[in-house]
Amino acid sequence: MKGDGSMEMWFSEFHTPDVKHSMRMTRHLYSKKSDYQQIDIFETPEFGRVLTLDGNVMLTERDEFIYDEMMTHVPMAVHSGIRDILVIGAGDGGVVRELTRYDRVECIDLVEMDPMVLEACRTYLPGNACRMDDSRVHLHFENALRFIRRREAAYDLIIVDSTDPFGPSEGLFTREFYGSCYNALREEGIMVNQQGSPFYAEDARAMQRSHKRIASTFPISRVYQAHIPTYAAGYWLFGFASKKYHPIDDFHPASWKALNLHTRYYTTRLHVGAFWLPAFLEEMLEEVEEKNAET
Repeated sequence: MKGDGSMEMWFSEFHTPDVKHSMRMTRHLYSKKSDYQQIDIFETPEFGRVLTLDGNVMLTERDEFIYDEMMTHVPMAVHSGIRDILVIGAGDGGVVRELTRYDRVECIDLVEMDPMVLEACRTYLPGNACRMDDSRVHLHFENALRFIRRREAAYDLIIVDSTDPFGPSEGLFTREFYGSCYNALREEGIMVNQQGSPFYAEDARAMQRSHKRIASTFPISRVYQAHIPTYAAGYWLFGFASKKYHPIDDFHPASWKALNLHTRYYTTRLHVGAFWLPAFLEEMLEEVEEKNAET
C-alpha cells in the first residue's frame, strides 16, 4: 500500500517454486474463464498490456515482437518457396501479423483451441490481432491434434506457437504430434516450435524431451535462441526442424534483405548467431541426441 492510502496492484508469475517475476499493474482490463483456461489482460506501466493464460504470461506489448519475429522470419528466410502455412496456437495474432507481411504467402490456416483468446486480443491487443481478417487467413477453432491428422503434404511451414508442455498443450509435445507434423509437411517443409527456457530444471527437462522427439522424427533438427525479458530467465528457445533445409547452410541473407521488411529484433546476422548456443545448452542437446543415436 502506498503512503497516500491507495493500493498498489502487482501481477506475479512463478517461474519456479522459488522464483517469481512481478510487474506492477495499473488496470485489470479483462478477466474471463473459458472452457479451457483463465484469460486475463492487464495494463502495466513498464510492459504495456499483458496477456496471461492460467496465470502464465503469454505476451506483453513491450516484448512480443521478439518472439513473433523469431518464430516467423527464421523459417521464412531459409525457404523462399513457403506459400501454405499452418499456425497452431497463436490466437493473439502476432505470428499471423508477421507472416502476412510476405506477399508470397497464399494461405495461413490458424488452429486455435480457444475462440475467447482471439476475441479478447481483438479488443485489447489490436496491435497483435490486426491481421486476423486478412483474406489469406483461415481460422479453425478446434483441437490441433485432430486437425493435423487429417492433413498430408499440405504445408510448406508449420509454426507451433503453443503454451508450455503442461496442461491443455501437453499433447503438442508428443512424438505422435511431431510425426503428424512431418506427414502434413511437403518434401521441403519446415516446422518451427517454441521450446521453452533451458535455464530452470523443470523447463530444461521438458525442452530436452521435446528436442529428443523432434530429432528422432526430422532429419534436420536445430535449436535457436532469443532473449525475451518477460519469459522465464529472460532466455527462450525455438526448434527448427526440416525435411530438407538446414537453417544456416541453406540460408541466403541477400534474398531476405531484398524484401525490405523492417524488423525490430530479427536481422540476417542475428539469424546465424541465434544458432550458436552456450556450452551448457549444447551439452544438454547432445545428451538427448546421443540417446537417440543409441536407440
